[in-house]
Amino acid sequence: MAVTVTGLLAPAAPASPAASAPAATVGRLRGPAAPAEYSYLQKAVPGQPLPRHAYADAAAQAAALPEAPGQWQPLGPANIGGRVVSLALDPQRPDTLYAAAASGGLWRSADAGRTFEPAWPDSATQAMGAVAVAPDGTLYVGTGEPNPGGGSLTYEGTGVYRSTDRGTHWEPVGLRDSGTVGAIAVDPRDPARVLVAAAGSLYTPGGDRGVYLSTDAGGSWRRVLDVPGEFTGAVDVSHDPADPDRLYAVLWDRRREPDKRTYGGPGSGLYRSDDSGTTWHRLDLPAPAPGTALGRIGLGAAASEPGRLYAITGDADGAFTSFRTSADAGDSWTALPDDPALKQSQGGYAWWFGKVWVDPERADHLHVAGVSLLTSGDGGTSWRAEGDAVHADQHAMVWDPRRPGRVYLGNDGGVYRSDARGDSGWTKAVYEPWTQLYSVATTPQDPGRISGGAQDNGSVRSWGGARFNTYLGGDGLQNLIDPKDKNRVYACYQYGECSRSTDGGDTMTSFTAATTADRRNWFTPVQLDPARPGILYYGGNRLNRSTDAGRTWQTISPDLTGGPGRDTYPYGTISTVAAGGDGRTLWAGTDDGRVWTSPDLGAHWTQVLGGQPWVTRVAVDPADAAHAYVALSGYRSGSPQPHLLTTRDAGRTWTDLSPGLPQAPVNAVVPTPDGTLYAATDQGVFTNTGTTWQRLGSGLPLVPVTDLSYDPANHRLAAATFGRGFYGVAVR
Repeated sequence: MAVTVTGLLAPAAPASPAASAPAATVGRLRGPAAPAEYSYLQKAVPGQPLPRHAYADAAAQAAALPEAPGQWQPLGPANIGGRVVSLALDPQRPDTLYAAAASGGLWRSADAGRTFEPAWPDSATQAMGAVAVAPDGTLYVGTGEPNPGGGSLTYEGTGVYRSTDRGTHWEPVGLRDSGTVGAIAVDPRDPARVLVAAAGSLYTPGGDRGVYLSTDAGGSWRRVLDVPGEFTGAVDVSHDPADPDRLYAVLWDRRREPDKRTYGGPGSGLYRSDDSGTTWHRLDLPAPAPGTALGRIGLGAAASEPGRLYAITGDADGAFTSFRTSADAGDSWTALPDDPALKQSQGGYAWWFGKVWVDPERADHLHVAGVSLLTSGDGGTSWRAEGDAVHADQHAMVWDPRRPGRVYLGNDGGVYRSDARGDSGWTKAVYEPWTQLYSVATTPQDPGRISGGAQDNGSVRSWGGARFNTYLGGDGLQNLIDPKDKNRVYACYQYGECSRSTDGGDTMTSFTAATTADRRNWFTPVQLDPARPGILYYGGNRLNRSTDAGRTWQTISPDLTGGPGRDTYPYGTISTVAAGGDGRTLWAGTDDGRVWTSPDLGAHWTQVLGGQPWVTRVAVDPADAAHAYVALSGYRSGSPQPHLLTTRDAGRTWTDLSPGLPQAPVNAVVPTPDGTLYAATDQGVFTNTGTTWQRLGSGLPLVPVTDLSYDPANHRLAAATFGRGFYGVAVR
């Protein structure tokens, strides 16, 4: 279906090793929280703040470029899913559900969550924060994901939008400076009375922050709950289901810097309004232990017992601190037992969840968001985890008032439905095409064979079953297919845990232990030699080489980085590897901005660039190993440096190829034998045949493209998008 929206729209000097800038550092990260930092650090530069509207400005630049011929086609997966941050039911149409995907747009289901169709334009930002439906069917979305991490960088949006035809057409209705939107609440008695929880930018202060009220369906807004700090935002607002004049809001201090993460503070708190959101006062929710800042708060209110509330709290480091209940709408609180399941469910990153849902018919029947979905049948005294019944990492839930016992759940695996009050009987949507992909691999031996690494959904492949299936777990990252043997495949999950297979992935054998590294990137690069695919390269902080398809490995470089960062997060790692077609030349780039080359398979190394942003990709001209391209990231911290460089003399001199590209990270670059260049960016795919840049083809949503795979035998290019799955286009 068509969906439209109206109203939108100098190269760094080469550095010697001695002159290289010092390695950037990262802040205090602990345990499972660390994976959330990868893509943020990739796009950040220490000491350089994010310019407001950087993403939207880059999108406008991309849209203004001329278009090269081509028609992108979605290639799947449609059954894997991805992170869903908000859900809403249509009050006028039974079994109609809206799902907001974190970086995949808005989707509508007319069959009770079984299948979904787009309800948001491909040409607008795909970053979503909240969705709500008014009693008259008017649909609202708030763009920009308020969650502060996840293997992805969570993208900011462009404000609040309204649709009066269930998502066919949209118009912007303000709060463009909200950065991210945590929630939208529509008065159940007055569809024109709308409240928005504006969370603000995670990276820069100010903007539209707090709770905003519109009494004319978004025509105008006034802030009714201000924030106490420049990095405080509203992450939730909701009506009390037992009293629509009463509302609750959650404020939260949150800020991300390249070397520091602040996910709590004195601005975090719980607020109540007793006059439909006109005035607010802070509730005395007990803080964590002395000296510990209050982090994100999750709140649930009971419809069947007026005044009954439940609240879960965490500290600024992401640890669970308490679960409490109130019988008087938050005037006083009672601590409930600290069941070990609560602590385990938060996983050390309580800032990723912050949600409590109460059964509308039973005030003692609760669900809490966490790694696992937690359920209590006794008012929070005891808990049980759903375990493998649903995917991990819960973010959204909505109860269907038309269907007693029916509840929908949104998590990192997509949308689920239960007709047993969420206690059991979960079924997953069968069509939900919004997977966040890190990589793509194709083979000339079989144009229908495609695989890639998916955020929190493992390494997925198109073969081995009737639909896409996962053949290696974890967060799927590097995937490769041997171009001369389609059954010889490689797949990795986080921090370089990689495996090989000779039967297409049916059986996987790990080879990580055979490699040597002090530090391994979240996305550890593994690459095949272009002429001899039985030779592989694996980058930790030193480069490893295998001549027997990954069975054994030898270290062929010193540490190519500036050393580790200040904490346990793996920093100071090789981020990209490339081999020349001459069988001798090697290239490597690092996360701390260094580029190296070796003319003799690692016997000698020369640093040819330093002091750059994160090096996302090095690619080599198939016909000339001295002709290389270096793709860079870092614009989200306002980096003035270019994002695509090239050298024709093995790194002695460099040319900036960035002019004409949108000012955005370049995530991958592919040079072809005929001289065409393809660049994957946060704003789509662009091509250059030697003169100017053009957008490649039509039909590709406005979504970050993380990787490209070029198949010259079949004249096609495949793209991994971070939020809309794989796309393919025919090329010359």
